[in-house]
Amino acid sequence: MKFVVRTASGTDASIIAGLTRNAWAGKVSVTSSGHRETAVLVAEHLRQGGGFILLTENEPIGSVRWLPHDTEQDCWEILRMGILPEHRGNSLSQHLLEAIIHHGIDSGIGELRLAVRSDQRKLVDFYAAFEFELAEELEYSHANPLEPAPLVMRRTLR
Repeated sequence: MKFVVRTASGTDASIIAGLTRNAWAGKVSVTSSGHRETAVLVAEHLRQGGGFILLTENEPIGSVRWLPHDTEQDCWEILRMGILPEHRGNSLSQHLLEAIIHHGIDSGIGELRLAVRSDQRKLVDFYAAFEFELAEELEYSHANPLEPAPLVMRRTLR
């Protein structure tokens, strides 16, 4: 099966919102704001930062977004990566992660950051394989204040 990653546009906001809700259902704690994802919020994120959609046979099966860090111009925060349940177990999220890494390098960004929920610590090893390192001194600027603070990981791009 062939997979394609394409850049998301504003017209993809409702697709990405649905992908996020469906990918997170039964996988991420119900308290996560990702379960209440809206096309309005996604469109705002795409305007401020960007996103990618993973497709197979022109069918969207996953997505990811990034936003510029609130106070550090040379840094993007990765958020809301997810693959639909029926496509999991095939290492497909790596395509989305690699797309952001390469886009960050091409855009001259110095650092990428992401958050690992406290209830999903197994993802630390996955991200470490892509040269992300735990950064316990950092706080994730998009953290949900109603949940335990996530672990922050960073990857330097230059």
